[in-house]
Order: sequence, then structure tokens, then C-alpha cells
Amino acid sequence: MSAETTPRPDAVGDLVCSAKGCRETAAWGLLWNNPRLHTPERRKVWLACDEHRTSLSEFLELRGFLRDVVPVAELDRADEQVEGAGA
Repeated sequence: MSAETTPRPDAVGDLVCSAKGCRETAAWGLLWNNPRLHTPERRKVWLACDEHRTSLSEFLELRGFLRDVVPVAELDRADEQVEGAGA
């Protein structure tokens, strides 16, 4: 079985920046993976407002975890998955 699995980011809930103490609306999804803990196709998501995009990205990059940065519009929303489940 050599079919590659395309990495899919985890679904996100409220679009609030992940920076400590920040309550701003997130504009960016920072997709990351800790290879010591996660399978290669797993993409965890931190959310970032414009102000914290760089600092959060640098934190993940220094550890070798950052995989991609995407606009939040490209992320699946957890609330949309729940609403669609009963239909």
C-alpha cells in the first residue's frame, strides 16, 4: 500500500488567536506537526491574528514543527462538521 495520505489540518472551532492573552479574531492557520508525537499526515492548528502570525510561526519553526501557514478561510470548521452530521 503505497498510497500517500494528503495532510489534512485538524478542524478548528472559534477563530480566536492562539497567542497567550490575545482574544483577536484569527486570520491565519499555522499548521504544525511534532514528528515525535504525531503521524506524518497529522496537522495540528494554531490560529493567529495578523499581529501574532510572525511570533507564533517563529516559535514553531525554531522547533522544526511548522509545516504551512494558510488563511483561516481554507480551514475546516468544527462547528460546520457537527451541524452537517445530523443532516
